[in-house]
Amino acid sequence: MIISRRTVVQGLAVAGLMAALPAFPRSALAQSTTAADLAVAGPLGDVWLGKEDAKVSIIEYASMTCSHCAAFHEKTWPTLKSKYIDSGKVRFSLREFPLDPLATAGFMLARCDGNDKYYPVTDLLFSKQRDWAFTDKPVDALSKLMKQAGFTQEKFESCLKNQQIYDAVNWVKDRGAEKMGVNSTPTFFINGQVQRGALSIEELDKILTPLVGG
Repeated sequence: MIISRRTVVQGLAVAGLMAALPAFPRSALAQSTTAADLAVAGPLGDVWLGKEDAKVSIIEYASMTCSHCAAFHEKTWPTLKSKYIDSGKVRFSLREFPLDPLATAGFMLARCDGNDKYYPVTDLLFSKQRDWAFTDKPVDALSKLMKQAGFTQEKFESCLKNQQIYDAVNWVKDRGAEKMGVNSTPTFFINGQVQRGALSIEELDKILTPLVGG
């Protein structure tokens, strides 16, 4: 099924919103990833955390409805942020790779208020994923949750009809599949080297310690 903005908006009116899954080309796995390719941000830009001159950069491709992504952000992310990002050793950016229309909607909402609200919203959606992504009425649950982030119902609906944001989110997803070889979430690029799956902090320590110099 080809997922369009109309599909997202229409899907938000029905309980079967998560049924449509995009197919990622097998040829994407054969694509070589270069530093120049990886450095290209989407139309809305990358939202970085950490010092710009940090020795290590991490780019995560994730889906808001991916349970493995939520597990990473619940179990590993707090320590990664405090130990490496807040200390200036690592800079981090989360890129959109929605696996279904509901995940697309989540990222659109995260982008609706600009960069300052990007991580507060994605953190909220990951931490409460079980409460909205896997319910009988995910749209109602998502709307209710977004009110905690200051959204009115009007703003919620308006954001999900924003063609520019929709196109930008899917541009990042499509380029991730075609140029970066991303075919599952979460996928990490650590100083350009790909790591797939929800890495534990112990696994990250082994990768990051030699890169940051101890």
